[in-house]
Parts: sequence; C-alpha cells; structure tokens
Amino acid sequence: MLLSDGSDVKSRQNWRVRIGACRHGDRCSRLHNKPTFSQTIVLLNLYRNPQNTAQTADGSHCHVSDVEVQEHYDNFFEEVFTELQEKYGEIEEMNVCDNLGDHLVGNVYVKFRREEDAERAVAELNNRWFNGQAVHAELSPVTDFRESCCRQYEMGECTRGGFCNFMHLRPISRNLRRQLYGRGPRRRSPPRSHTGHRPRERNRRRSPDHRHGRF
Repeated sequence: MLLSDGSDVKSRQNWRVRIGACRHGDRCSRLHNKPTFSQTIVLLNLYRNPQNTAQTADGSHCHVSDVEVQEHYDNFFEEVFTELQEKYGEIEEMNVCDNLGDHLVGNVYVKFRREEDAERAVAELNNRWFNGQAVHAELSPVTDFRESCCRQYEMGECTRGGFCNFMHLRPISRNLRRQLYGRGPRRRSPPRSHTGHRPRERNRRRSPDHRHGRF
C-alpha cells in the first residue's frame, strides 16, 4: 500500500516526524516527543486562505479570484518573513501549508540558520498576536521539507486533496522569491524604526482584508 507521497507502508512509522504534526492531535495514543532544540519553528494555523474564509454579510460564500488569493498570500508571506528575519535572525527557508486538515491548515514553518534564533522566536512569539489571533509557536522537528511535502501534489496528482497527511506547500510568486531569497546572506540587524523601514520593491495593491498586525 502506498502513502500519498509514494512511500511504502514502512514509512507510516515516521511520517509524523516528517511533517511535525499529528492528525489525531491530543487524542493520539502514541507519544510524540517534541524537540528541545531545532532550527525550525512552526506557527500553527497562522495563514488564512481567503478562498476558504470569505463570506458575505448573509453568510453565503464570497468568490475570491486566484489572482486575489495569490496577491493576499504574497503580502502575508512577505510581511511574516521580513519581520521574523529582522527580529530574530537569518531565515534559510519558510513554507506555508495549503492543506485543509486541522493539524496542518495554515501552518507556517520557518527554518532559521541558527537554533538559538529559533528558540528565542518561539519564546517571544507565544506572547504575541497577529491578524487578530493569538500566535501559537513551537519548535518543529522538520528540517528537510523535501521529505515532508507530498510529491504527488507537486505533480498535480494527489488524490487526497487538501486532507492529505503530507504537506501541500503553497508557492509564492517568482518575483517575491527572488526578492526574499535572492539577496544573499544578511547580517543580523535590530528592528527598524518607523522612519527607517526599507522601501517597498514591489507596488502590489493590498486587498481590503489584508490588515495584518505586527507580531
């Protein structure tokens, strides 16, 4: 029997470690040891896809185009990436799950260059709010996202859809990827003042519901 990423049945024993989450949550009968140190943190259920949440005043579903969703997502990704890197240290990789299962939906995985930065980020972020919701941050065992993501999803062939138990990682736009990852190593710098914010390199129009608060 195959899992959604093409692995054989023996991989069932370690898939929870590979994604850093369990679909059974606190109800699971197995013991899941959380790491005491890691380069990677996870911000649980932080991203909200407007296609899944947009509703009109009468409660009916409101259509949001794919273009609007990508713009909303790029804005969210840039804001979170930039602020976390400025406050805590260099980020090697950041990924956001597009799954629908409760244990993965909206999870933001941030892999820092240094374990000390990840530890401090977790300690401080659990006292913060973002976009009207309390931030729940913890260290994650995930360090190799190639082993955590669903290969069939990347090929457009996953039959489990949003409820797959492997990560469906939502991509950012190519221009934003070049902007965030194409600058080379950065030196650690303190948070910038209101008057010292870097100029925006992109001039995207922010959607009305994109009013994220700072961490």
